[in-house]
Amino acid sequence: MANKCHHLMDGLYLAAMVLSGLALLVMTLVVPFAIFMRYVLNDGAPWPEPLAILCMVTFTFVGAAVSYRAGSHIAVSMLTDRLPETLRRLAARIADLLMLAICLFILWYSAQLCLQLWTQPIAEFPLLSAGQSYLPVPIGSALTLLFVLERLAFGSQEHRPVVIMGNT
Repeated sequence: MANKCHHLMDGLYLAAMVLSGLALLVMTLVVPFAIFMRYVLNDGAPWPEPLAILCMVTFTFVGAAVSYRAGSHIAVSMLTDRLPETLRRLAARIADLLMLAICLFILWYSAQLCLQLWTQPIAEFPLLSAGQSYLPVPIGSALTLLFVLERLAFGSQEHRPVVIMGNT
C-alpha cells in the first residue's frame, strides 16, 4: 500500500514540477515578447499580460506544492533546531497540522472563487474565464494537501529518491 502511494505521489510530484517549470518558461518568454511588441513595434498585444499572470499563479501555487514535498520550502528553524529531539518532532507535527489547515482553507475559498467567477470573461484573454484563470490556486493547494497527508502518514519524503514509472 505504501509503495503504491509513493508511486502515485511521485507521479504527481513530477507532473507538478513539469507544469510549474513550463509555466515559468512561458512566463519568461511572454514578458520580453510583450515588451518588444509594445516598445519596439509600438503595437502592444492585449494577451501577454493575462497569460503571464496565469503562468505566475501556476508557478507560485503548483511550485509551492513541489517545494513542500522536496523540503525546500522556506522554513525558519532557528528555534526548533535548539529543541530536544522529542520536542523537535512534536513541533514538526504541529507545523504539518497547521499546513493541513492552511491547505484546506485555501482549497475551499479558492474553489469558491473559481466557481463564482467561472462565467466572467477576461476581455484581453478570451480563451479563459476569470474562474478558469484562478484554477491553479485550488489545484496547487490540493496537491500541497496531498503532500502534507503523505508527510503525516509516511514522514518526510525529501531524502527518498523519486521513483520514475517502471523503476522500483
